[in-house]
Amino acid sequence: MGSVGRVVELNTGTKIPLVGLGTAAMNQNPEEIKTAVATALEVGYRHFDTASLYRSECALGDALKDAFLKGLAAREEVFVTTKLWSEDWDDSVSALRTSLKNLQLDYVDLYLIHWPVRLRKGASFPIPKEEDFLPLDLESVWQAMEQCVHLGLTKAIGVSNFSSKKIGDLLSHAKIPPAVNQVTLRWGLEQGISVLPKSYNKGRITQNFQVFDWSLTAEDHSKISRLEQKKANLGLEMTNSTTSPYKSVEELWDGEI
Repeated sequence: MGSVGRVVELNTGTKIPLVGLGTAAMNQNPEEIKTAVATALEVGYRHFDTASLYRSECALGDALKDAFLKGLAAREEVFVTTKLWSEDWDDSVSALRTSLKNLQLDYVDLYLIHWPVRLRKGASFPIPKEEDFLPLDLESVWQAMEQCVHLGLTKAIGVSNFSSKKIGDLLSHAKIPPAVNQVTLRWGLEQGISVLPKSYNKGRITQNFQVFDWSLTAEDHSKISRLEQKKANLGLEMTNSTTSPYKSVEELWDGEI
């Protein structure tokens, strides 16, 4: 991917803004989300990350619709990401159509598989029960993701919380390669990685976007690169010793933790 100003170019040619607003939070308040999105748009954000699991799609959709009507931004200027939850693997197209209805959009810019885990409908949350896990079929779900592209429902597709090994396995049969693997990183902006700070506080939303008028020194880069990198969300709830395809977080991440 080549970095161009404040965006990164994906393998599809689509440009993704380097800084976006994340909308994952506990005890979501729709009005709070809408206010945060409006603030972010005023500050200059043009990248918004949501997921069906977050239950923030409707509030984000309302905020974006209002912004478009007021002329604060045009649809083509805004990059929207949402994600396929593990219960919806059997019909990814319908799941995305539902997300689009919630978002009040004709398409999203990026659609991701949220976790490499398949669950039955109505699975226990946040910790699935043993009977909630279903056999993995990454090839079939990726074919459905590719269908979403062909139908014009998304500009690009990708994955989230996948190990390098799982991406390699996916590439062995993918007709459309994943454009993104979204994981929780400690740092990355200056590596050309799009980052998603999450805050609904007006001051912090503004501060999180003020990162383009300064840069790290070569010494800073050297020191940070030597720090141990750890994932904030290991997905322990996606593992068990009986029915999950992963008996441990080490298996889930193929040792990449």
